Amino acid sequence: MNNKKVLVGMSGGVDSSMTAYMLQKDGYEVTGCYMKLHNSRVGYHEKNIEAGKRVADFLGIEYHVLDLEDDFKNEVYNYFVDEYKKGRTPNPCVKCNRSIKFGGMFDFAKSLGIDYLATGHYAKTDGEFIYEADDKTKDQSYFLAQVKKDVLKHLIFPMSIYKKEDIIKQASQIPAIKKISENKESQEICFVETVYTDVLKKHNKIDQDGKVLDVNGNEVGKHKGYMHYTIGKRKGFTVDGAHEPHYVKSLNPKTNTIVVGKKEDLAITNVKLNDLNLYVDGDSFECTIKLRYRTTKIPCSVTIENGIANIELKEPVYGVASGQVAVFYEDEKVLGSGWITQTVE
Repeated sequence: MNNKKVLVGMSGGVDSSMTAYMLQKDGYEVTGCYMKLHNSRVGYHEKNIEAGKRVADFLGIEYHVLDLEDDFKNEVYNYFVDEYKKGRTPNPCVKCNRSIKFGGMFDFAKSLGIDYLATGHYAKTDGEFIYEADDKTKDQSYFLAQVKKDVLKHLIFPMSIYKKEDIIKQASQIPAIKKISENKESQEICFVETVYTDVLKKHNKIDQDGKVLDVNGNEVGKHKGYMHYTIGKRKGFTVDGAHEPHYVKSLNPKTNTIVVGKKEDLAITNVKLNDLNLYVDGDSFECTIKLRYRTTKIPCSVTIENGIANIELKEPVYGVASGQVAVFYEDEKVLGSGWITQTVE
């Protein structure tokens, strides 16, 4: 294989367009690839493909459209709907990165005889680990922590050392990318146009009034259907006679009830994880952990037994949701991750 060949995931956005531009400047033989993953709205793909093709033509590179719609539906979309139905909070971007972007698209790169895969993610890799990007406000290492270990040595992330504003500034100087750089940033979940409940309504009857219970099991109010709520939410339900904020502590899909409490009632000190993806060996270690994107890292002890990680938090965390990904860090280095299955006070 030519070790200067790289497949770039070109979504039609500024980061992926600049990724292709920079790698070509660095001497790579670049091939572009757009992934068709869903049909959530009319004209979505056409607009993105046109933008990507304009950049590809400017660079004089091949530009493939890869249809992974069926895989995406099975691996990501259906999972998203099912998790909310179970009363859990899904993380579709993490699922997509593992099985689609760095799964299906990586397989496509190999089928073309291309050894490297690049995307516009803000993260770093040295082939063994993932690290936080220099721009901490854009860092996406959390979303990449389930990518398989053996794929890491094939990945390139040119955005790793740049700030977003620098990328936009550079892009504004390049004719084919200038217009793209003026677009507003895409939303976090590509198939959710406004709110996640709009997606759920297509598959479930989510508007079903139910009881709000306190931590002792007493009925204290009403809610509009458990799928409207995630752990830690503090609006959209009633609590009779409450003089201070109440937050969702747990959901029960079988009874369509939600349990609410004051902030201190949501404190968690122990978490269990399954489906572990580790970049380090060993069944016990100390590290910090992120229990949700855009949260601070918490010091913890990790003990792994029979594929389950038991996490002892050194300080309480509030509003931890089953179904989310927990990511282990050592400073800026990602040590691995797992999916939250259980939380303990």
